[in-house]
Amino acid sequence: EFGRADVFMDENKNKIYKLVGAKVLYYRTLEGLTQEELANKIHINVSTLSCIERGKYNQGVSLAMLFDIAEGLNIEVNLLVTFNDDEKKLLWNQ
Repeated sequence: EFGRADVFMDENKNKIYKLVGAKVLYYRTLEGLTQEELANKIHINVSTLSCIERGKYNQGVSLAMLFDIAEGLNIEVNLLVTFNDDEKKLLWNQ
């Protein structure tokens, strides 16, 4: 039973990372920034940003990195980590 709970939690984390990544991509596009421009602005490499946007960043995204990304995008960090009802449905019904 415990093993199943771990798998469920990992699946949920992966879905959340994908949704956060999609939001990073969305707001980056709104700002008219390329991946390279945003990565340079927040002092990470492009491949890291690409992984974050695809929800494939193995270590997970730290709170510090989320703040840096939000600052680089000129948005409040809560926009990256709050989900409306449609996003929640997408998240849990994939």
